[in-house]
Amino acid sequence: MNYRGTLKPIGMFLLVLVGSLLVPLLLSLNEDQSEYPTRLAFIVALGVTTAIGAALLLLARIWAAGSDDSEQLHRKEGMFIVAVGWIVAGILSAIPYVVAGVLPSWIDAVFESVSGFTTTGASVITDIEILPRSILLWRSMTHLLGGMGIIVLFVAILPALGVGGKFLYKIEATGPSVSGIHPKAVDTARTLWLLYMGITVVEILVLWAAGMTFFDAVCHAFGTMATGGFSTKNNSIAGYGTHIQLILTFFMFVAGVNFSLYYQAWRKRFMFWKDSEFRLYMLIIAVAFVAFSTNLLHQQGWDLSNFGIVLRDSIFTTVTIITTTGFGTVDFEKWTLLAQGAIVALMFVGGCAGSTGGGMKVVRVLITMRWVWKQIEKSFRPKAVLPLRVSGQTIDREIEESVIGYMLLFMLWILSGVLLMLACNHDMITSITASISAAANVGPALGIVGPTENWALLHPIAKVWMTLLMLVGRLEVLAISVLVLPGFWRRY
Repeated sequence: MNYRGTLKPIGMFLLVLVGSLLVPLLLSLNEDQSEYPTRLAFIVALGVTTAIGAALLLLARIWAAGSDDSEQLHRKEGMFIVAVGWIVAGILSAIPYVVAGVLPSWIDAVFESVSGFTTTGASVITDIEILPRSILLWRSMTHLLGGMGIIVLFVAILPALGVGGKFLYKIEATGPSVSGIHPKAVDTARTLWLLYMGITVVEILVLWAAGMTFFDAVCHAFGTMATGGFSTKNNSIAGYGTHIQLILTFFMFVAGVNFSLYYQAWRKRFMFWKDSEFRLYMLIIAVAFVAFSTNLLHQQGWDLSNFGIVLRDSIFTTVTIITTTGFGTVDFEKWTLLAQGAIVALMFVGGCAGSTGGGMKVVRVLITMRWVWKQIEKSFRPKAVLPLRVSGQTIDREIEESVIGYMLLFMLWILSGVLLMLACNHDMITSITASISAAANVGPALGIVGPTENWALLHPIAKVWMTLLMLVGRLEVLAISVLVLPGFWRRY
């Protein structure tokens, strides 16, 4: 492990985090300080983050002056930078919650912070609407940074890494491959900024024009495009009208699509329907929408007087769950058990590879389905050569194995969460669905962490493990899993 080479990137990232903390600090200058000392909170966070970031850069410089080691970073260093960068960011970003008195417990504060950066959207704050706007903005900004911002920042501040820089992008880009984006780090960063921030600005303006306050439009747009789910309201999106709910549904759908498809459509007039993953994404949404609509109509005795509301609630719930955004408009715990099971299945699937969504990713589900079909066919045609294709491209054995291995490891992490939750005396439904929701970066689940409930009631040890599961899911399992292997820490 080339530890010296990892200090500079992490230090530079922390200084970028300092710049982000300045935004809520400036907003807090106009806040009423009678209840929460937000100015002090952000000043302390700025000071600590600046000191640590500067110390890492200084140490890297001193170490470089007295060492002949190569500065080139390889796969191992790339995974270390990504994992440690996210962990450190989650801890330092929790400082405002603790100092301001919003969440006095460090376990709760780090849970909230990591939930934001991993775009999970699970919250332990019981009354959101009494919080100062600067705290609410910071919660939403962690979504902005976590969704695609940190991916871009890692690539942008490491333009000289070559393969190392591309590997960092691959680790955080949430999928087996992200095609269509220029391989050069600077060009990749520029392209992602244009796509991500451009769509975010459009959503802000549309929500503002639809009746949201500008502040709420900003916060909800950050949560939508990052597929995060933090809201400025205690009842999430339920208090807004149909037109705003449909606007959010559209942009959640957009955020769940592979961003490289937008790039290809822009530069090459690529048709989305040519992509196998996109077709399956659309099919899953369509089937779930029809199933949920039928379920609700059946529960209401086929009363068509609320047909429009049924359609709205069904499409919103379908999209918010499969994209792992987690905004809420209805209490789906009141739906049938079959519908609740379908919701849990959607949590597993998640968004497309190369999107900001969590979960296993649609392309992995697609590859797994075709791999299983191939194994069945080979059982009676053992000598047949059966290539596995996605979007017209043959998937080699290495990718097949990595996808199957990923899914098994993903399930093992979820199982660990279930067992630990049960050990903390939580009920089975809560234990299973909370673990899935955390690992898939969804937010709401069932039981005591349902769509109208809160994660504050979890046992402190369970909160710590759910925080870890959020990181595991966001960093694609391997980036965190390798940290427990002794061989990972050895020098070459």
